[in-house]
Amino acid sequence: MRILWMKVGGLWPCNTGGRLRSFHMLEQLSRRHSVTVLTSSDDAGQRQSLRRELPECADVVAVSHRIPKWRSRGFAVALARSWLSPLPVEIRRCSVPALRAEAARRLTGADFDLCIADFLAASINVPACSRVPLLLFSHNVEHMIWKRLAAVERRPLQRAALELEWRKLRQFEASAAMRAAVTVAVSAEDAAQIARLAPQAQIRAIPTGVDTDYFAPGGRESQSEEIVYVGSMDWWPNEDAVRYFLREILPAVRLQIPAVRFTVVGREPSRELRAEAERHGARLTGTVADVRPFVRNASLCVVPLRVGGGTRLKIFEALAMAKAVVATPVGAEGLPLVDNRHFVCADGPRAFAAAVVSLLRDPARRLELGRNGCDLVQTRYSWSRVSTSFEALCMEACELHRDARLRQRAA
Repeated sequence: MRILWMKVGGLWPCNTGGRLRSFHMLEQLSRRHSVTVLTSSDDAGQRQSLRRELPECADVVAVSHRIPKWRSRGFAVALARSWLSPLPVEIRRCSVPALRAEAARRLTGADFDLCIADFLAASINVPACSRVPLLLFSHNVEHMIWKRLAAVERRPLQRAALELEWRKLRQFEASAAMRAAVTVAVSAEDAAQIARLAPQAQIRAIPTGVDTDYFAPGGRESQSEEIVYVGSMDWWPNEDAVRYFLREILPAVRLQIPAVRFTVVGREPSRELRAEAERHGARLTGTVADVRPFVRNASLCVVPLRVGGGTRLKIFEALAMAKAVVATPVGAEGLPLVDNRHFVCADGPRAFAAAVVSLLRDPARRLELGRNGCDLVQTRYSWSRVSTSFEALCMEACELHRDARLRQRAA
């Protein structure tokens, strides 16, 4: 196959779950197919690095573009404009005219078999082309993230804005799924949600994966009283999870284990989050070259997410390193894990704190959970296995598109 892969916001460095998933799919596909990558980035060095990291791709083109970040002036402008249109702010801020123009030129002038929109936001930059089928790679059910943001927002004005945005995003998400020959979700739960939005669309699911060579058990089980959370702090759901843990869970844990330490590993924490972490005696690392030493040195990994979508690679990475994990239902959503066998699921601050205390006091139980989780991901969820499923869906998208065109001609 000749594949045109489109992604907004860059693919390198692999410092987010979405980038990791996309990069590994690309790396595997490019070994067997001709793959051209069109993406955007605001960092010239990162654009050059991406070309080096994907040497087997037929071409890698990265246009210059900065996506307005949360709380930035650019985001506020995009949000204000979105109120006057049916286009949600999450999509408007990812509209890149230069990327769309390059895609139009490529789809018109080259013989591609498939175009892949990597994340929902990329689809706004894919021009209409009846000859080339579109596969939508949906890492999250995007409108659910915004709906959950609205649910935890306490300020009336901001909550009203979020309520409007998630409804517009739901409509856009349904339209994008209907436009695609196939929409690929990252869990059966996500696939079912998208199918309810767009009953006539072709929705499929693949599991998430993990680099089982890179994330591997590292010797002795840690006996420290340290808890770790890994996640990009410039993504609001991660910041909300950390604030939730600091305010409502950590104090209850400290009542029973005063020496407990909490470390947050993730890029670009806000000044306000740094100040709050300091008040609670927690450590924020900011950007690190390698998260593994922090995970290895901790006794327990926590994922106290209240807002999110898709699946959390951070859980699979911790399990691949044979670490015990405590997660909220939202944190573990979409992952093929069994509560109290592969991890511990805890809903609400009291239950979460109790689970953390119990595991910190029970090294044997931590070891058992870690081993069970590690066995699961090592045997079933390596990237090579997941990419084989994704490749089959790419071929299915081409077949469905071809069959639909034949039916149109016959009619």
